[in-house]
Amino acid sequence: MIRVMLVDDQELLRAGFRMVLGAQPDIEVVAEAGDGAAAVEAARHTPVDVVLMDVRMPVMDGVEATRAICAADGPRVLILTTFDLDEYAFAALKAGASGFLLKDVPPADLLSAIRSVYAGDSVVAPSTTRRLLERFVAQLPDDISERPAAAGLTAREREVLLLVARGLSNAEIADRLTLAEATVKTHLGRVLAKLGLRDRAQVVVYAYESGLVVPAEPARDQPKD
Repeated sequence: MIRVMLVDDQELLRAGFRMVLGAQPDIEVVAEAGDGAAAVEAARHTPVDVVLMDVRMPVMDGVEATRAICAADGPRVLILTTFDLDEYAFAALKAGASGFLLKDVPPADLLSAIRSVYAGDSVVAPSTTRRLLERFVAQLPDDISERPAAAGLTAREREVLLLVARGLSNAEIADRLTLAEATVKTHLGRVLAKLGLRDRAQVVVYAYESGLVVPAEPARDQPKD
């Protein structure tokens, strides 16, 4: 059974998520909170596997709550956001979140995301991850020295890291490198272990922070900010 905590200051929204999740035989809502501080406290005392976390809340926002929960080696966090280019969602990825979802996500996608995160994967769509990082990479603090250097990776592990950072799925990486998908997963697991990263979302952040991947120029058909 996947134990979920809902964190949002809108009670009606929590009720909607609770109704969707409660209909699933393998998911149970075990806790709710209306702000980040309450979520951190609940995570300390309630066994939880996945937290659905809003970002903009009173008392403590979702970014600080995510940072506190992840720092305590707590449950995995999925960020809920209104816009897919939200600087709060990006900050939450850096704080340790395993990905983010739009609040109007279809129920089937919400359920799939929860199960994926519970299984140890991240759920940020590759294209959205790239757009987030390309927009906000200039604001990244220079704290990459706290991470182990990529120089400790083998050539193949480095290839996998770069392809993950560019948004390719395991299947796409396997096709690109002519490897079995299981082999790609093994290489990615070693990358995570060597660099002290939690999941592929953090691999992307690491690659941009360290300069291994440089943000692309905006496409010509994209509107300017």
